[in-house]
Amino acid sequence: MTITRKLRTLTATSALLASTIWPLAGLTAAHADTQDVNVPQGVGDAVLNNATVFGTTPANTPVTVTIALNTVNTQALQSYIQQTTTPGSSNYHQFLSVEQFANQFGQPEVVIQAITNYLSQYGISTTVFANHLAITANGTAGQFNQAFSVQLQNMIFGGKKFHGTKEAPKMPGNLAQPILAVLGLTNYGNFASHAVKPLPQLVRAKSTSSTSVPPGELTPAFVASHYNVNPLYKANDYGQGQTIGIVTLASVNPSDVYSFWNTLGLTTSPNRINLVNVDGGAGPVSLQTGSDETTLDVEQSGALAPQANIIVYQAPNTDYGFADAFFQAVSDNQAGSISTSWGESEPAIQATIASGQESPNYNQVFNEIAMEAAAQGISMFAAAGDAGAYDASRDVGTTQRSVDAPADSPYITAAGGTTIAGTQNYGSFSVTVPQERAWGWDYLWPYWQQFGASSETSFAEALVAGGGGGYSSMYAAPWYQSSFNNSSTAMHQEQHASGLSQFSAVPYLKPISGNTAWLFNPTPSVITSSSPGRAMPDLAMNADPQTGYAVYSTLFTSAYGSPWAQYGGTSFVAPQLAGVAALINQSQGGRVGFWNPQIYQFAQTSNSPFTPLDTSGTSNDNLYYTGQQGALFNPGTGLGIPDFAKLAASFTSAQNASGN
Repeated sequence: MTITRKLRTLTATSALLASTIWPLAGLTAAHADTQDVNVPQGVGDAVLNNATVFGTTPANTPVTVTIALNTVNTQALQSYIQQTTTPGSSNYHQFLSVEQFANQFGQPEVVIQAITNYLSQYGISTTVFANHLAITANGTAGQFNQAFSVQLQNMIFGGKKFHGTKEAPKMPGNLAQPILAVLGLTNYGNFASHAVKPLPQLVRAKSTSSTSVPPGELTPAFVASHYNVNPLYKANDYGQGQTIGIVTLASVNPSDVYSFWNTLGLTTSPNRINLVNVDGGAGPVSLQTGSDETTLDVEQSGALAPQANIIVYQAPNTDYGFADAFFQAVSDNQAGSISTSWGESEPAIQATIASGQESPNYNQVFNEIAMEAAAQGISMFAAAGDAGAYDASRDVGTTQRSVDAPADSPYITAAGGTTIAGTQNYGSFSVTVPQERAWGWDYLWPYWQQFGASSETSFAEALVAGGGGGYSSMYAAPWYQSSFNNSSTAMHQEQHASGLSQFSAVPYLKPISGNTAWLFNPTPSVITSSSPGRAMPDLAMNADPQTGYAVYSTLFTSAYGSPWAQYGGTSFVAPQLAGVAALINQSQGGRVGFWNPQIYQFAQTSNSPFTPLDTSGTSNDNLYYTGQQGALFNPGTGLGIPDFAKLAASFTSAQNASGN
């Protein structure tokens, strides 16, 4: 079943009323009699100035633009979110409806109507999200050229063709002030999924049957056992009455997902998957566009919460598409937990301004959406990335340490990755991981000769993979991290009492030549340092494709000779968390809201639901960050690995103590 977009379109009467209210009145065709000012785009100069122009975009080309608006009363919003996650507060677990959020923190009706009035004078139709934080505008290239005083051109960059403008878009100053970013004048899409295939040398059983999972490939049953979900099932908690949201940039074939669940022997509703095509949808189901990502997201989340409904928000791989999918999911307010396994590095986002300095605009769009979700009690999860401490090596090809967005938002739970203990079989040799550790493929580097590499240096530089983690350069440490006592023992209290800025690391790969190359050190010593910024991930589970999960898709048959494939990546952890969150919401009789402030408090208790991965050195790193003995947090694995039954009990204890 396909769900149509539930947005409110302005009526002629409401638009007429807006034209009588100052100071946003009196707009005429062409431009208003107020000075035009620049408004920020989503994709900026680092892409546009290096793109090759191969023609003017025809004036009749359909164009979709999203105008993201600033929240109002932002400090009050931040305070309210803190109160909803603080036991004892009168607002603890008291969440807002979308209408309440719009009235308190969205833009006033008069502002929105003035912007839509202005665009309508150029023939551009508009639809407003119920949260009053975004307007979707549809028109032609020629109409947007006039409305924003630009000239859209056809461009190519990084092998991708798109339309865009190197000119700063302009609007009348009194309309531009509440605008956070204009997304879609440039429709360059740089988001990548965080699903990773194992190295081809790994010996894996093959199966052409749709009725059996190949031996050795993990299923959600492993998650339920290894991370202690099973006690929730024993209490008859299967996610009944809950809804999971998946935000994605590729389409899914629901029949593949149902086949996966049937193979696992799960009893599910035949109509539990609902598809929402945002901005026209994500196009045809295809491995090339990332449909395997969406497939595994739905398979994993739905298997862990087999009685929950699932809404899949499918959008085109563009900045406006990704933002609109989030706006839609949060404004619908049907899902109590939402996950995404798509993202891009902060350095890629910092390309939104010419100087390369921190941008408060484009990334803030996703941060605002996450804040709304938190205020409405939605638990949001995002994959932390699959290039270890070097996220930008995947998209912009640079070697500086960096983290992934939107997982970097302080209002999203960043899902990190581990490698589980065990022996991996490569035929002529094997590799043993003695205990669960941060995922970093440096444990494979010493076997460079067996893998046929010319040197360990070349092998290491080709195998930059691991659980995303580190420190944001765009967001400061949030309150729940800056006040965190990162120590489990009294002797370490003083060392770790100043939040999470201090860390240990093993510098295998030193960025050199202006972050364009690495200097490889095969035997690094542990160093200690500090860094400001939001630390991530927040927690971690198995994500290494060498110890990865089974995915079922009929698309695999022609590509791999079997409908089954083994994958890994933090792509799995985010939807798994969304599925477990549905179970926890059911166990609590309602939404528990934004996880982070609550789980950071739980982690500091004597009955913590997390096992910190605090081993220090090269046996527990994400290619850079490692643990500190006695520390509760590791920038490679966050608070550590969860015990979900204990986590549910922690939420129950906090609720009981609050007395709300």
